[in-house]
Amino acid sequence: MTLTSLPPSQPEPLGWDELPCAACLLSPEATLLQANSAWHALHPVWAGSEPGRWLEAVSAADRARLRALLAARADFEFQLSGADAGPDLACRARWLPAREAFACWWSDVTAQRRQAQLAREQSEALALQASQMRLLADHVPALLAFYDAQTYRCHFANRQYAQAFGLDEQSILGRSFTEVIGHDAQLLVQPQVDRLLRERVTVSYERYLPGPDPARSEDGRWVEVSLIPHLVGAGEPQACFVMINDITRHRVAEIAARESEARLQKFMQASVEGILFHRQGRISDANPPLCRLLGYGLDEMVGRAALDFVVDDLREQAARVMAERRELSYESALLHRDGSRIPVELIVRTLEAQGEHLRMTIVRDIRDRLAAQARIQHLAHHDALTGLLNRAAFMEQLGPALQLAESRDRRLALLFIDLDNFKRVNDSLGHLEGDKVLTTVSERITDCLRSTDLVARFGGDEFVILLRDITSREDVMVVLMALLAVVEVPVLADGCRLCVTPSIGVAMFPEHGGRPEELIQHADMAMYQAKAGGRANYQFFDAELARHAYSDLVLESELAQALERGEFELFFQPQVAALGGEQGGALIGAEALLRWRHPTRGLLGPDAFIDVAERHRLMLKLGEWVLRAAALQARDWRERRVAAVPIAVNLSRMQFRLEGFGAAVARVLDEVGIAGECLELELTERMLMDEIASAPATLTALRALGLGVSVDDFGTGYTSLAHLTQLPLDKLKIDQSFVAKLPEDGGAAAITRAIIQMARGLGLHVSAEGVRNSAQRRLLADWGCDELQGELIGPPMAAPDFEQWLRQRRSAFHD
Repeated sequence: MTLTSLPPSQPEPLGWDELPCAACLLSPEATLLQANSAWHALHPVWAGSEPGRWLEAVSAADRARLRALLAARADFEFQLSGADAGPDLACRARWLPAREAFACWWSDVTAQRRQAQLAREQSEALALQASQMRLLADHVPALLAFYDAQTYRCHFANRQYAQAFGLDEQSILGRSFTEVIGHDAQLLVQPQVDRLLRERVTVSYERYLPGPDPARSEDGRWVEVSLIPHLVGAGEPQACFVMINDITRHRVAEIAARESEARLQKFMQASVEGILFHRQGRISDANPPLCRLLGYGLDEMVGRAALDFVVDDLREQAARVMAERRELSYESALLHRDGSRIPVELIVRTLEAQGEHLRMTIVRDIRDRLAAQARIQHLAHHDALTGLLNRAAFMEQLGPALQLAESRDRRLALLFIDLDNFKRVNDSLGHLEGDKVLTTVSERITDCLRSTDLVARFGGDEFVILLRDITSREDVMVVLMALLAVVEVPVLADGCRLCVTPSIGVAMFPEHGGRPEELIQHADMAMYQAKAGGRANYQFFDAELARHAYSDLVLESELAQALERGEFELFFQPQVAALGGEQGGALIGAEALLRWRHPTRGLLGPDAFIDVAERHRLMLKLGEWVLRAAALQARDWRERRVAAVPIAVNLSRMQFRLEGFGAAVARVLDEVGIAGECLELELTERMLMDEIASAPATLTALRALGLGVSVDDFGTGYTSLAHLTQLPLDKLKIDQSFVAKLPEDGGAAAITRAIIQMARGLGLHVSAEGVRNSAQRRLLADWGCDELQGELIGPPMAAPDFEQWLRQRRSAFHD
């Protein structure tokens, strides 16, 4: 090895080739002053390099650092990183003041540097691996730990394990097993640890860990613990891995499943409805109600095909529901053990139990429901009392029957039956006995008919019959005679034999109507005509009578409007004392007579409308109006001193039968503000006899108000003398039919004289109506009649005319 030649100006070279390392001499300006052959061989670029260009192989950063160190003229150590595929070099420089240069010793540290780098990389890889393992351990859904088998001390624990015992990953290290889990827990777990050490096998067990508050069981957790031995070769266990999994969710699910199964079993036992489970169509379980419903024991049903218990004609439907695994409710029928058919409702559901699908069917016995529905259906179309068709069902069948008869050119007859005076049966014997009568009558009517005929109860005591295939009226007459005969047979009710008679109206198809409603209406009209002709009667529909009925309907509507419009007014006919001049004596009263000032027909008397008013209950409002108008007129005449006499008002049968009639009269008197003496009420004999049971009390109440009570048209009714003595009356008014025949008719004279004598004997006043001549007046006065009323005295007059008549009469008396 030889030293590089130096310029002549430099000192003699040192003997550096003998040095055991690469060496060189550098100026503070980084100029290579001297170098041995080992230095030149140290770097590929340096070999044969010129003294000033050796730094070109050094990186710019290292070059700048080196220049700074050289300029400092102090000892230093420096490393050059490999550049241009050169080696990594380490330099130790000594400042030689005497030489004004640095003596530098260089060594190749590439291998050492690469080894250190490798070590760092390995360390970093291990650290990364450890970090990843820690990250993995801290995030697995389990608690992990590693304990020494000899000392029972913890060498590792993931975050979950440490936190489960109130520690962290660092503070748990080195702690003993007992210190970590507690003394009580250690006593429970120790047998498992001993087994692991003894048998050198993995040991698994479950534990319940209570929560912070032992009283709250829902805060506790269930865990599964696995102890895994760490064996070295075939020797003793060196350590133990602990893995804990939270199985609370699974345990709760298991408990819930067991409780659900228990509840299901209890439900099956307690349910009154049948419950069936089957797998793939084979019965796996059934509750006692289903077994009882079908007549089988459970052991006889389990394992059999569920379809075996479905009736043949519905088996295909049930099989389709099974195949489609549908969840629905539908009606079917099952077979009892004895072969009988049981209608049921099946409610089908799919359940999952222990990982398998089961089909559950709730079997609901619907025999009672179907029976109730049939009963409801029957009641919807039949009368509940008699079992006959009701009005709606009859009308449903009447329309098609008429259409069929029309298509076949056949005749039909519709009979409308109403029982005469049936209300008396209910009023006297009660509705229960009345129902018995209706039931008996309905049975008798049905017995008279053919199976092809229809019969219905329309309500109350009304029955309707449809006779099919009638050829003539004679066919209808046969049925009519049979009905009149059998219905009139006495019926036993409450121990009494009652005779109930029918009134029957008949409408023929097609001559009396082509529509159901029209035929019913015409038969109803005919029935009312039959009733008007007397009891136990029949009447075929008559168009002329129908027109009268229509007129009544129009009149009824006009009457209602007349009340609202104030078209009614009162006329007054004077009543005078029998003793006096040719036209009687002093005025002692006036009878109020109703008139209707019709907007188109003029002034109408009661004969033109009173019957319609009574038939359609308009008489109640009309009678109340008359009573109030008479009371107002009586007050007006008294206040103006025209006439302080009572005004007589005719009562209708409806008014007198009205419950609380006496109270209604008292209310009118109070509202108008007059005393009862200002009015007199007139009743007919028929009204008294029809209400003989309640009449005495009503009359007593009226007389207590101060009102006078008289019997109008006396002599034409059926008043019993015994009843007459019991009734609190004030006056008898002889019917004008007797007065009109006086004095020529001896019979009328005898009756009239007898009435006067009887009345005077009973202490009653007597009044005669319809007095038209002086001969009648004198005869009545001679016989002792108290009052006279009629054309001789004065006609019915409007209030102003009455007042004018009264003024003229008084003027004539004064003259």
